[in-house]
Amino acid sequence: MTYKIAVLPGDGIGPEITDQAVRVLTALGLDLELKSAPVGGAAYDAHGHPLPPATLNLARESAAILFGAVGDWKYDSLARELRPEQAILGLRKSLGLFANLRPAILYAELANASSLKPEVVAGLNILIVRELTGDIYFGQPRGVREVAEGPFKGERQGFDTMHYAESEVRRIAHVAFQAAQKRNGKLCSVDKANVLETSQFWRDTVVDVAREYPDVALSHMYVDNAAMQLVRAPKEFDVIVTGNLFGDILSDEASMLTGSIGMLPSASLNASKQGLYEPSHGSAPDIAGKNVANPLATILSVAMMLRYSLGEAAQADRIESAVQAVLHQGLRTADIFEEGMARVSTSQMGDAVLNALK
Repeated sequence: MTYKIAVLPGDGIGPEITDQAVRVLTALGLDLELKSAPVGGAAYDAHGHPLPPATLNLARESAAILFGAVGDWKYDSLARELRPEQAILGLRKSLGLFANLRPAILYAELANASSLKPEVVAGLNILIVRELTGDIYFGQPRGVREVAEGPFKGERQGFDTMHYAESEVRRIAHVAFQAAQKRNGKLCSVDKANVLETSQFWRDTVVDVAREYPDVALSHMYVDNAAMQLVRAPKEFDVIVTGNLFGDILSDEASMLTGSIGMLPSASLNASKQGLYEPSHGSAPDIAGKNVANPLATILSVAMMLRYSLGEAAQADRIESAVQAVLHQGLRTADIFEEGMARVSTSQMGDAVLNALK
């Protein structure tokens, strides 16, 4: 079977890290059709838009998308709809990529790189399931208006709208419950139901879906408490399900428990298991082109691609084992480096993973 994969390197360190991930993917011996296209700032420079029609069409036609990163300070003056970040939002919406899976796993070899004490995080293995196409990021109306009445009458006011339809909550809840069934049978739904009507609706809907999963223990937590508990006792969590805004924040917080956001892969899936796979970090334009970025999150994203979109679980296991092997060898990029280890470049880390695959 031939797998068609869209490779969208993007900006900053995106091309460097996707290059290493592609090297690993092609070394597996699968029948692949890889096609690249510009996205983000690179696409704006070439075509005047961060998500040109040709790039979007390639993504739609592919079984999976390998995505690097987008963004650069030089584009900050552009109109919002032309900024690089609109490319990833457009892909999520156009492809219906509603379920974002972000595993936060602490490899034993990186226990000292975590921001917390080793005894607090040793053995950490959390899966955050984030709803990705709704919430305040996409809600309408939004914009800037003049306040018509009240204490700020006549002033300019920025506003956004948070909302969720019942079907949106149900489908992400099903993804989370099914993930919990395959793990330790614990699901924590995170919201702000004590303040937000949207969150109370979210909670009520998740409770209703829970009736279909009697083998999963469901708990609820306010987002501020969840942020605290991730630092206090992160191993108490198994699977976390939450909305777009809260998931964005919590998954980045969880990344630091693992030693570096450079270790966190992610998968964004639609109902047909077509997925976009990307590292959880950004484009890091300050280190772009220096061959120092950590490619492991992108390489691990390829493993998620193999598991969730291509049905190649054994090949996914091979990549994950290879990553663990190079960490065990003491190889470290700058973000996870510690004394006594061997500092390596982006490409050298890619070489090491390839060698471990063999």
